[in-house]
Amino acid sequence: MNIHGIRAIYRFEMARTGRTLMQSIASPVLSTSLYFVVFGAAIGSRIGEIDGIAYGAFIIPGLIMLSLLNESISNASFGIYMPRFSGTIYEVLSAPVSYVEIVLGYVGAAATKSIILGILILITARFFVPYTIEHPFWMFGFLVLTALTFSMFGFIIGVWADGFEKLQIIPMMVVTPLTFLGGSFYSISMLPPIWQKITLFNPVVYLISGFRWSFYGVSDVNVAVSAGVTFGFLIVCMLIVRWIFKTGYRLKN
Repeated sequence: MNIHGIRAIYRFEMARTGRTLMQSIASPVLSTSLYFVVFGAAIGSRIGEIDGIAYGAFIIPGLIMLSLLNESISNASFGIYMPRFSGTIYEVLSAPVSYVEIVLGYVGAAATKSIILGILILITARFFVPYTIEHPFWMFGFLVLTALTFSMFGFIIGVWADGFEKLQIIPMMVVTPLTFLGGSFYSISMLPPIWQKITLFNPVVYLISGFRWSFYGVSDVNVAVSAGVTFGFLIVCMLIVRWIFKTGYRLKN
């Protein structure tokens, strides 16, 4: 294992966060704070409780997931796209590092940024609504697992994209709508029976449900199923990344 190679890629990507601090950290935290003000305070005071949880506290896991998914994908996709765009990816590919070490550097940095962002949003939420975390170990585990999984997914998007516009297609047109429809602001038990069944085909439901369980001990689906679905998606992403480096898809040509 080339630790120095991994560290070089990781440190370079983390340094980019320092240069774009407002965009990478401040903007998502501010946007989420506005959600807390509008949904948690203004609307939440009229809704009351869901599953015995104050509405402002109920939406915290969903809002964290909303930011976590988008930032994980954006950080990882932009991180690998820029070397492809500038042509420096060939220097990375010719360096004495394996594809596993390259992925560890890029995905590790993207996941680290997302985890930091998730923790900052969690701290910020305390200023708006009171909440508890019944299973802190599982909460952090879901946070890390989700950040790694969607950073890996973002890495794939960054390799697939052949223009800056395509970097935003999946996050804006697919992930964000699925997150809003995945129980971020409501429990799927509130839906009509037919829509409850349809919603279960949304993979983001399992992420938010498992994450919410770690906070309050309530979930729309079994927590083991939530973790299993997330692990399954991570494995699929890993297999795709392996195929990308094995074939050189959009990296060597």
